[in-house]
Amino acid sequence: MNPWLLALRPKTLSAAVVPIVVGSALAFQSQHPFVLWVSVCALLASLFIQVGTNLFNDAIDYKKGADTHERIGPLRVTQSGLIKPKSVLLMAVACLIVAAAFGFPLVMKGGFPILVVGLASLFLAYSYTGGPFPLAYLGLGDVFVVLFFGWISVMGLFYLHTEVVSMASFVAGTQVGLLATVLIAINNLRDFKQDEKAHKKTLAVRFGQQFVRLEIYGLNMGAFLLLIYWIAQQHWWAGILPLLVLPLSLKVMKGVVENEPGPIYNKFLAMAGAVHLLFGLLLTIGIAIKV
Repeated sequence: MNPWLLALRPKTLSAAVVPIVVGSALAFQSQHPFVLWVSVCALLASLFIQVGTNLFNDAIDYKKGADTHERIGPLRVTQSGLIKPKSVLLMAVACLIVAAAFGFPLVMKGGFPILVVGLASLFLAYSYTGGPFPLAYLGLGDVFVVLFFGWISVMGLFYLHTEVVSMASFVAGTQVGLLATVLIAINNLRDFKQDEKAHKKTLAVRFGQQFVRLEIYGLNMGAFLLLIYWIAQQHWWAGILPLLVLPLSLKVMKGVVENEPGPIYNKFLAMAGAVHLLFGLLLTIGIAIKV
């Protein structure tokens, strides 16, 4: 695989796509006009922020010693020597500049609230692993994922279309955010020994394996339990269709509980990514066929 394509981590990009798709479905079903270019710009901005975050993470984790030859996760281009750290960092900055360009029309439409959201998103893309207070090294990475890949993306897009924030957008944002956080939780549990050596204080390092296993369980079940909201609103399809993914989610939870952290967690990570993607798509379909 081309080193730059590897550096982008294409398998992670669904985390940026799913909330935009769900938010668009909510906006489409609202009483307000649906503006296609708003969703397109939001999607592109989200994707470039995600890629920028991945690139910063690749280079900075290597510099801080979190990625070494002992790594059991997917290959990282900086650690492996495929691309120089400076080049990766420059590409990360370029991605954020492109994201800002796609975000500018959104700021013009949404005003000051969207400006704040946009600047915060750009800042968090770097400060996830960089800066004096890197979120991932302080055990705050999980909060970042729920915030950006859940609430900000879904509720922010819904606001851009409607100029209001609804309970439905909050619930949907929470659901996709929780399932996106499962990915980082599994990742951190897999890498906790190496992270501990690098003084990367993830939740796995701070509170131990059992805590993160319970976290993964709670994140998964929380997303599915919130389907009760859609059923209570008589939004039957949105409440029922995502249940089709529950068996796969249960397999992820069982695998994490029954196996010690190691290379097998890459399999569970891929399964959790599929849960996030399929849940989001089925929720989107359910929202779109509201009856």
